[in-house]
Amino acid sequence: MKTRTLTALVLAPLAIALILFVPTVIFAAITGGVFLYALWEWTRLLGLRQTPARSSVVALHGLAMSALWLERGGTAWWAVIGAGLAWWLAAALWLRHFSFAVAPTRENTALKLAAGFLIVVPAWCGLLQVHGAADHGPWWTLFGLMLVWVADSGAYLAGSRWGRTKLAPRISPGKTWAGVYGAVASSAVVGVAGAWLLGMRGMALAGIFLLAMLTVLASIVGDLYESLIKRHANMKDSGDLFPGHGGMFDRLDSVFAALPVWAAGLALLRA
Repeated sequence: MKTRTLTALVLAPLAIALILFVPTVIFAAITGGVFLYALWEWTRLLGLRQTPARSSVVALHGLAMSALWLERGGTAWWAVIGAGLAWWLAAALWLRHFSFAVAPTRENTALKLAAGFLIVVPAWCGLLQVHGAADHGPWWTLFGLMLVWVADSGAYLAGSRWGRTKLAPRISPGKTWAGVYGAVASSAVVGVAGAWLLGMRGMALAGIFLLAMLTVLASIVGDLYESLIKRHANMKDSGDLFPGHGGMFDRLDSVFAALPVWAAGLALLRA
């Protein structure tokens, strides 16, 4: 816990400064690199060992993200975000079938590579959609990410203190229903406070609060799905980049699932 806390204390100010003070075009390049590094770790989880193969996968995703950036806000851009939303509904169903695609066959690897695209690219598009919005985009971005960060901490604290009933013992033995309740309760406080500070009142505040809860629930699915793939791969972490926190994908699994929901929900509420 001490190592996790120290790492978070170093990373959090850097992330907040990046979100609030960096122009969206530079933010896109930096976060694109971060997301692609997470994808590099994802290829390792899938059993790809040869550097040329892994590099080719990452490069193709980078090209796709570059093309989408040139068409941001258009039909293809929103189609990718929508595909991300649909993917996480499918992933929630996948969690009910632990052994699905567990065998390290070529077909299963291809399926999980496709899942990697639907995890990383829609999240990146959603992140930039929110950040680039004229109406306090960076602050709405920070709001959405803080929901996930607070939910993660709330889940850890509540699960450690009151956790008895396991949430998904085959997938992630350490996660409990108490952790889920802690995540929802802690993020509910942030949801109300954040919406109020950003000027939401009445029905608008209620809408943002509901969206915040859906975003947190999606983040839990994202966390569980990466845990599922790690169990398939018989690995504890996606990497060892951050002491006490694992790899980049370990830090972003919840964020990847939350961002398409947050971006699409904000767009609908503002329509």
